[in-house]
Amino acid sequence: MPRPDWIYLASQSPRRAQLLTQIGVPHQLLLPGADEDAEAIEAVIGNEAPATYVQRVTRAKLDAARRRLKASGLPAAPILCADTTVAIGRRILGKPQDAGQAHEMLASLAGREHRVLTAVAVGTARRTEQALHVSKVRFVPLSQRQIADYVASGEPMGKAGAYAIQSAAAAWIAHISGSHSGIMGLPLHETATLLQAFGWKI
Repeated sequence: MPRPDWIYLASQSPRRAQLLTQIGVPHQLLLPGADEDAEAIEAVIGNEAPATYVQRVTRAKLDAARRRLKASGLPAAPILCADTTVAIGRRILGKPQDAGQAHEMLASLAGREHRVLTAVAVGTARRTEQALHVSKVRFVPLSQRQIADYVASGEPMGKAGAYAIQSAAAAWIAHISGSHSGIMGLPLHETATLLQAFGWKI
């Protein structure tokens, strides 16, 4: 199968775009339109397990992106979607809605281990390949002042678990077992493997 010239990245995350560039994958953004409720896709349904949740959301993002591409009239190319969530046990820590929720999430992560789950899907009109990566991250204990200062910086907003590993919160991480890029939002080993199935040589 010949390698396509580019892929579509159906994600607003600049980190995912950066990571694709890092492994030499040209891409174009295929973002939700004003008529799409992107946040509704990420709503938790019932008592979903974190792995079930993140894989379902990623498939839903891919389905929405396929419809978007078909309606746009743009040339065909594989579409990449991903979703990341943070979990303590079965509790899913999504993107905080406000500063208070961000503070509560960070307090729950302080001094303990949590999981960061990222699902990736690559698809064309008739084919889908998907992968899941799970990393374990342990935070050092945090003071209320440390948490409050980080929340005040605005960094937690829009981030699963209320933190970003590429931010000042990296100083709180005592141990990682897994993929640094996966914690950022796109596990590069799994992503490269999926793209190779679509003709990319990485």
